[in-house]
Amino acid sequence: MLTENPTLKEKIRNRINEIKLIADEMPGIVLIHNMRDLSIEYMSQRGLDILGVSLDELIEMGPKYHAKFFNEEETKEQVPKMIGLLERNNDNELVALFQQVRRNENYPWEWYCTSVKIFMRDENGNPLLTIGIAIPIDPNHHLSQKVSRLLEENNFLRQNGDKFHDLTKREKMILKHVVLGKSTNEIAEELFVSPHTVDTHRKNIKQKLDTNNLFVWSQYARAFDLI
Repeated sequence: MLTENPTLKEKIRNRINEIKLIADEMPGIVLIHNMRDLSIEYMSQRGLDILGVSLDELIEMGPKYHAKFFNEEETKEQVPKMIGLLERNNDNELVALFQQVRRNENYPWEWYCTSVKIFMRDENGNPLLTIGIAIPIDPNHHLSQKVSRLLEENNFLRQNGDKFHDLTKREKMILKHVVLGKSTNEIAEELFVSPHTVDTHRKNIKQKLDTNNLFVWSQYARAFDLI
């Protein structure tokens, strides 16, 4: 955590103490971040219990705690949202983030939806602290399962976008028909090309996606809205 001047440190402490009084009554995990170095200033006990650390230990980690407990793929997507929130510097604006969290590599990832807003500004009026409320997404609820599938598709899209965009327009069309269960001859007849041409396209798709697994092909088709 960055060193603050005594007056500002005291203001930060007072603001956090206000939240501490009600944090355990909030319907979620309360997090307060220092935007000067992205370190954690405060996390309610419910969150600390999930991570298996004390608040002092978490503060000592500084900004490195993100890499320890959060999926870094999600962080890459969240950074632009947070930058926008800080640049607009609007009291009424909220940013919603979907995050995957786990205690360590021996635990499965768990999804949380976190709503974040500016909580405190420095002496120049610039955002200093943000406050967030993290709500777990119940994996057993049918709506939560749909949300999880959408988030997983989003991860797949982000991780495999470069490969997919290497495909030509015709190769994407072939991929769609293959995933829909059509044979080479059926595809050839529908697209008015020879079966040999369809097979050539399929070989190109296999090479560009680095897989011939039909399930993975179907993941591409769903994530990139071919079906």
